[in-house]
Amino acid sequence: MSGSNESIVVDGKATPRGAFPHVRIAGDYVFVSGTSSRRPDNTIAGADVDEFGATALDIRVQTAAVIANLSDVLAAAGATLKDLVQVTSYLVSMNDFRGYNEVYAQHFDADGPTRTTVAVHQLPHPHLLIEIQGVAYVPRERRR
Repeated sequence: MSGSNESIVVDGKATPRGAFPHVRIAGDYVFVSGTSSRRPDNTIAGADVDEFGATALDIRVQTAAVIANLSDVLAAAGATLKDLVQVTSYLVSMNDFRGYNEVYAQHFDADGPTRTTVAVHQLPHPHLLIEIQGVAYVPRERRR
């Protein structure tokens, strides 16, 4: 990671659904694209569909999977969750805020990144309840 401006699509993670990287490094900053609970096989953690087509969506499972995916993507750029300085969370429904916030608090506290949480009309798949993007600060010499 010695370059001062680099884009990374992380092997073993869900392929971005467009022409953008998982991560963009610019100097000492690592910018993480919106990350969901989508798995590499395009199934969605926290979304279960039974044999009759009934769907059960779980914000807690999805939030945990999003944070795990964020951690993996950051690792590919030489960073960790502790390096995040800012996150923006997108929820399809603010009715999910409590469950999302409970899981989020298992990973971050008042010394963690600044955070904005907004409600959006929808995300790129009808089973997605949450997406998080972030910015991390990692001095270049530490990424080498």
